[in-house]
Amino acid sequence: MSKQLDPVSQAVRIQTPRSPQQEHSTPLYITSSFVFDEAEAMRAAFADENDENIYSRFSNPNVDEFVKKMCVLEGAEDGFATATGMSAIFSSFFALLKQGDHLLCSSSVFGSTFTIVTKYLPRYGITCTLVPANDRAAWEAAVQPNTKMLYLETPTNPQLEVIDLEWAGNFAKKHRLIYNVDNCFATPLLQKPIDFGADLVIHSATKWIDGQGRVLGGVVVGRADLIKDIYLFCRNTGPAMSPFNAWVLSKSLETLDVRMERHCKNALQVAEALQNNPNVAWVKYPFLKGHPQYEIATKQMTNGGGVLCFEIKGGVVAGRKFLDSLQMLSVTANLGDSRSIASHPASTTHSKLTDDERAAVGITPGLIRISAGLEKVEDIIADIEQALSAAG
Repeated sequence: MSKQLDPVSQAVRIQTPRSPQQEHSTPLYITSSFVFDEAEAMRAAFADENDENIYSRFSNPNVDEFVKKMCVLEGAEDGFATATGMSAIFSSFFALLKQGDHLLCSSSVFGSTFTIVTKYLPRYGITCTLVPANDRAAWEAAVQPNTKMLYLETPTNPQLEVIDLEWAGNFAKKHRLIYNVDNCFATPLLQKPIDFGADLVIHSATKWIDGQGRVLGGVVVGRADLIKDIYLFCRNTGPAMSPFNAWVLSKSLETLDVRMERHCKNALQVAEALQNNPNVAWVKYPFLKGHPQYEIATKQMTNGGGVLCFEIKGGVVAGRKFLDSLQMLSVTANLGDSRSIASHPASTTHSKLTDDERAAVGITPGLIRISAGLEKVEDIIADIEQALSAAG
C-alpha cells in the first residue's frame, strides 16, 4: 500500500502473519514455549541474533501484536507488555534506577504508585521527592545532583489535575532526566506524550484499552534503548502478559477510537449537568471551562477523557451514602469500562493513607470519581442526581 495508514487504521489492521489456515482474525498462541528445528537456530535465538520466540515469558505472537499496535498509536520506537499497569510502572522504575538515584514524582498519583515510591523504592536506596503537580518552582527546587527520572500522570488519578507536558518535557531535557508519563486516563487517542518529549509512556491496559472490564494488562512504550533495559529486567523477573489477555487487548484497540468518542461526550455532559447541583461543592473535568488547567488540557489533548470527579457536600459519610444510593452505576475498583462506575477514594483506594497523606495528594473527604460509560447519558445523569439527593 503506497499511502501510510493513520495510526487508528493501523491499530485495526496490524496482525500477526497468517498461518496456513488463512485466518482473518489472529488466533490464540497459548503455549509456554516454542520449538526449534535445529540446535543452531535455538543458539541464535538465545544469543539475540534473531527475533525468534523462545518462551512466552520473553515474547509471544499475541503479546507482540498488541505491543506493535500500542507503539504505533503512541508514536514509540519499541515497547513491552506486562501483566498489569502497576507492573509496568514498577518495572520502569526498577529497571532504570539504582541505589543512590533520586526520583522526582508528582504528588498527584494513583494510590499504588504512591505506595511504591514512598514505601518500596527507599528500601533499595532510591529516594523520591513528591512535588505538587502544577508548582513549577517546587519542581525546580526539588532537583538534586542524583535525580535521574521525572514521573507524572496527566490527567491525574483521581483528582484530574492536568500537567503541561510541553513544559515538563523541557524541564526534563534541561536537567537530563528520563521523562516517564502515565497516559492511562487520556489514552493515545487523546494525547501523545512522546510528541512533547516523553521518553517512556505507560498504560494500565486494564482500563480504556480493554474497555469492558475483562482482563488485566500493562504496557510501557518509548525509546528503544530504555525499553531494552526494561525488557531484560522483565524477562528475568517475570511480570509477563498472558497471551489470552494480549489477544483480548489487541482486539479491543480496534474499537478504541469510537469508544473514546462516546466516553468523552458522556463525561462532558455529566460534568456540565452537575455544575449547578446543590449537593455538589465543585466539579472537575479537563474540558470543562472552569477547570484550573483548562487551557493546558485543550492545548495538549484532543478531548477531555472519560473520567470526571466532584466533591459531594457532607464528606466521607455523604460519599459512602452516595455509593449506596446508586441504582445503575457500578460501584467497583476500576474505570474505563463500557459501564459507568462510581468510586469514593477516601474510603477505598486511598483509605490506607493517613489524613495528612490524603491531603498531600489531593484526596478530599467527599471526592467522587465517575468513569462515564457507554450508556445513554440521560440515564447516567439521572442515576447520579437521584443518588446525590438521597445522600444529601
